[in-house]
Parts: sequence; structure tokens; C-alpha cells
Amino acid sequence: MTGLWVPLLLSLKVAGWATLFAAVLGIVIAYGLARWQSRWSDVIDSILTLPMVLPPTVMGYYLLVLLGRRGWLGQWLKGFGIELVFTWQGAVIAATVVAFPMVLKAARAAFEDVDQSLENGARVLGLGSWAIFFRVTLPLAMRGILAGVLLAFARALGEFGATLMVAGSIPGRTQTLSIAIYEAVQAGDDALANTLVLVTSITCVAVLLIASVLVPRRARMKGLQEFGP
Repeated sequence: MTGLWVPLLLSLKVAGWATLFAAVLGIVIAYGLARWQSRWSDVIDSILTLPMVLPPTVMGYYLLVLLGRRGWLGQWLKGFGIELVFTWQGAVIAATVVAFPMVLKAARAAFEDVDQSLENGARVLGLGSWAIFFRVTLPLAMRGILAGVLLAFARALGEFGATLMVAGSIPGRTQTLSIAIYEAVQAGDDALANTLVLVTSITCVAVLLIASVLVPRRARMKGLQEFGP
């Protein structure tokens, strides 16, 4: 059972932190892009969405170059005694990067669906920008945002390529569920691999079902259209 619970708990910890970071960054940036009327907003959106379409190993390589001992950020952090490569914190960063677009796309679509006349009405009543955001805009967009957050959690939970590149596969330290499945298959431990696959599948299906309940059909169709021709 140790071979099951250790990677499961580590995966939940990594996915939890990654989802938190992705949610904060995704909501802030998505709101800015939704309200910024410029041709550059779509360009920035496309760049920030790259982790969704690039191979995870490519993203892992970029992160490794950035955070490694010879990377500019890695060298700077090393001056403070911080090393992220081959640590669970590095796994969090990798999972955050690949999960971030899930929050960004869902949150931007949700913010764009908010009727701006309601925001203007609140402004006429004397509410400031922060009050309008937290009392009007955010509550109205919350269902779509929550769906994106859940999808980000599922994506972070199943992350493999970027995490393996950045954090490696150290049992008890950086070996998440997806990496543990790979290692079990390589070792010929089919019983453990089947158990890990079942746990991962059930968790991801449950998250996707909850997300489908939270997102209205109109928002789902809009999200699909953004990826269409």
C-alpha cells in the first residue's frame, strides 16, 4: 500500500498547490485580457496558452533551462540557497505551467459573458473598481472560473512529461502518480500499475463530471468555438 499512498498524497499536494497558483494568476490575467480591448490581447492569450498545445517534454525542457543550475533564474535562486530542480516544489512549478491555460481560457470566457451593464450600474451607484470586481463581476463569473480550476486540478494531477523533466522520479520526494505508473510498468509490477491507473482515472472522471455540472452549456460551446477554425 505504501507504493500507492505515497505518490497519491504527493500528487494531491503538488496538484493542490499548482491549482492555487494557476487560479490566482489565471483569474487576474483573464480579467485583464477580457476587459482590455486591443488586438494584442489575443496575441498574449495565444502565447500564454502555448503550454496547452506544446508537448509536455518541451515545456519541461524550457523550465529545466530556466530553473537549472546554469539557467539565469536558477543561478539567481541559488544565491539564496534555493534549488527547484529535482524537488517537489519544482514539480509544482511544472504542474502550474501546464495547468494555467485551463484556468485562463475558462476564466476569460466567463468574464466576457458577464453583462457589463451590471458593472456600469454598480459604478453609477458609487462602487469602486475593486468593489465592482469582487461584488459583481467575480460572483457572476464564478461558475465558469470554478470549472476551469477543476480542469486545472485534473491536468496538474495527471501531469507527467514536464514534471519528469524538472523534478525527476525520486520515490517519496518527486514521484507523482503518473510517474509512479510509468515506473511500475517499467518494473513489470502490473498490479500496482493497475491500481494507480484506476485511482487516477476515478479522480479525473469525478473532477470532469463536477466541471460539466458547473459550466453552463453556452459557456462550454463558446470555449469549444475558441479552439475551432
